Formats: sequence, structure tokens, C-alpha cells
Amino acid sequence: MNTALLSLSAPLLAALWLLLTHRRQAPVVIVASLISLVAAVFSLYQVIDAGEQSLALGGWESPLGIRLRLMPVSAMLLTFTALIHSLVGLYAWRSRHSQTRHTDYWPLSCLLHAALAALWLSHDIFNWYVTLELLGLVAVVMVCLAGPKAYGAALRYLLLSLAASLCYLLGVALLYGVYGVLDVSLLAEAARADPSTRTALMLMTVGLMLKAALWPLHLWLPAAHSSAPTAVSALLSALVVKGPLFILWLLWSRVAPEELGQAAGPWLALAGVGALLVGGWSALRAPLIKLMVAYSTVAQLGYALLALGLMLHWRELSLDAALWLFVLAHGLAKVSMFLAAGEMQSTLGSRRLDSLKGATQTMPVAMFAFAVAGGSLIGLPPSGGFLAKWLLLLPLLQNPAHWPWALGVMLGTLISAAYVFRVVAISFDRARPTSPDFNPDRFAQWLSLLPALLVWGMALISEQLILWLTGATL
Repeated sequence: MNTALLSLSAPLLAALWLLLTHRRQAPVVIVASLISLVAAVFSLYQVIDAGEQSLALGGWESPLGIRLRLMPVSAMLLTFTALIHSLVGLYAWRSRHSQTRHTDYWPLSCLLHAALAALWLSHDIFNWYVTLELLGLVAVVMVCLAGPKAYGAALRYLLLSLAASLCYLLGVALLYGVYGVLDVSLLAEAARADPSTRTALMLMTVGLMLKAALWPLHLWLPAAHSSAPTAVSALLSALVVKGPLFILWLLWSRVAPEELGQAAGPWLALAGVGALLVGGWSALRAPLIKLMVAYSTVAQLGYALLALGLMLHWRELSLDAALWLFVLAHGLAKVSMFLAAGEMQSTLGSRRLDSLKGATQTMPVAMFAFAVAGGSLIGLPPSGGFLAKWLLLLPLLQNPAHWPWALGVMLGTLISAAYVFRVVAISFDRARPTSPDFNPDRFAQWLSLLPALLVWGMALISEQLILWLTGATL
């Protein structure tokens, strides 16, 4: 557990140092992210060897104290968070087109990292509220780094985030009023399938779906993600929206009585299918590069929500693993797509998709990174997206009664292929003439390719990942 706490404290201390010294030093942030990454890897191996670990803060046991809990899923998310922050921080520091090089991005990114690490480790429904608030406020400020053009999207994000927080907090208050405890394990033992519990879970679910931009409560996401600086867009899509999803998963799989989970499962699964179709169609029609990538986030989160709903309805551990494989694969692919899209947008001087004509000739590495990451979103083998989709489809195809869910997955896949191939087709068109001083940033392009290669490399450790994830709920 000590190494997990180091993974949390390294970015937090870096943020405090930068704020107190009024410096904006990128190397400090990158070093802190790498320290956090190493500590998270050690904590992952520890929890796999020794099982789940707990720590009562200040020595106060539940129900009075706050308890932290390290599970295989939370250890993997700690590792994933530190890895993404390291890659994005390196891009924000070295890219010539970075909008965040000399801004408050650096302490804010550390605070974002620390808030996420605290969320992964928390095992208390009120502590989740605190970490969600920290996460949301920091994310809104980071969107504002793009300047006045992003203020409207940031304000909408802030107002809807506050409304979501109110819904979630009302649910927390209702559960505390009924059971007198906030610890997840104690709530799981005490929770009953009564109207008060059902109402509380509904309120908390609405709040979490709004914060995670899960369809149909996704209206703030496309504008916020597309108008933010490129590095911020990558962090928001890869990490921030996954925090509320993590809480939603634990809330329904650990706290909610089984009969309530089975009743709510089909509704969550229907919302997941709706996200696949509506989000994918919006991405297909989007005229702007980053807006298309943002709408694809709405669509791709539908797979995770579908897996969660069906897992609650059937209590299938393989669907639990599919959910988190989708999260990991989506995060890596989205970092690659946003970095590549942002680099092409800045270099070519236009936000529109039709400006990518001839990108395979003018910016081949960035375009290749976008296409490789898009292949994982489609689910081409042997990418991480394919592994997750195969785990999701396997129980659906084994029972003819489940064909409507399988059809939804297939339609979502076809729409994903359509909007990815739309970009690829445009990029193979004849290139426009470039100026003599046209000089793309090669380092930034290669850096955008790295996460795409990692998501395809997930196939090399797929068996171990599935074993860890299915064992996480035993």
C-alpha cells in the first residue's frame, strides 16, 4: 500500500512545489509522473501477489475513519494514469505547437493526476464525492487554457458538473441517513432493496453518468474536449471520464443489492447501445477534426456501459474484464488520436476534416498514428479494442436470445469503421501545395504513434490482463 500512496503523493507534491514557487517547470511534472508510474507498477505486482490491501487514514477504522483500498483494477488504473500523464506531459513539453508549454497546465496536470489517484484508491462514497469535485474543477480550468474561445464550453461543463455533483451528493446523504455508514464494504453488507436505496442509487447514477458524459447525458463533452488544448483533450478523454465510470462500476457491483443491479442492468445496457449509435453517427457527421474524435469518445464509452449493464444483469465475470479492457484500450487509442489530430490541425492550419487532404504525404507519421489507433476503436485484431470486443461478444453469440445486444455491438462497429475510414480516405486524396518552410514536428508525430502501438501490444499480455481483471471481483 505504501507504493500506491507514493504514486498518489508524487504528483501532489510536484503540484504544491510548482504552485508555491510560481514556476512552470515541465521536467518536474514529467519526473513526478515517472516516479508515480514506477510506484504504481510495484503496487500492481504487490496486490497481485498478496491480494487486496486496505489502509485506515489516521488509524481511524470504519465507520468513523476513511479507508483506502487497493484492488487489482485500481492498481492497474494507477499505472495507466501515470503512463498517460507521462506521455502527454512529454508531448506538451516538446511539441512546437503545444498551447500549454508556458501556462498553468503543469501544476494543474499534477493536481488532476493526484485527484485521479485518490479516486482509484478511495473506498468511501463521500470521499468519492470529494475526489470527483477536485477532478471536475481542475478539468474545467484546464479547458480554459485554450483561451476565450473555450470559455463557453468550459462554463457549460462547470454548470452540468455541479448539477451532477448535487445529484450524487443527495444520493450519498440518503444512503447515510438510512444506514449511517459511508464505507463501501459496510454499505454492501447493510444495503437492502428498499425504495430509499433505489432512489439513492438512481440519483447517484444520474450524477455519475452526467460527469462521465455517458449517453444521453453527454451534451457537455464534444464542445469541451474539442475546444481544449490538445494535451488537455487527451487527458480528458483518456482519463477524466473514466473516474465516474469506476465509481459507477463499484456502486452497482459492490454496494447495490443484487436484485437492484439485475433490474438496472438492461437500462444501462440500452444506454450503452444508444451511445454506440448516436455518438457514432454524430462522429460520422462531424465537420471538425477534434470534434469527430470527441464524439467518438461518447460512442466508445457505450461499449463499457453495455458491458457494465450486461454484467449486472447476468453476473458474468468475463464482462467485468471486458469493461476494463475497453477502458484501457480506449484510453491509449484516444491519446494517440487526439495528439495526432491536434498536431495535424496545428501544422496544416485548419480545424476542418477536409484540410487533411494528402495528410499521408505531408504528415505520414501522424496520419499513420491516427489510423492505427482508429483500428483499435473499430476492433481490428489483435488490438486491445478487439480483445475487449471479443470478450463482450462471446457470451452474446453463445445464446440466440441475446442477438439484439450483439446486433447493437455490430452496428456500433460498422459506424466506428465508417468515421475512421472517412478520415483515412480524405488523407489519401491529393495533397495541397505546401509552403517552402513547411516543417512538421517529427518528434511530436512519433510520440503520438507510441500509444497506438501500445494498444496493439496489449495482445501480448491479454491472457494475464484478463486473469487479473476477472480476479478483481472474486
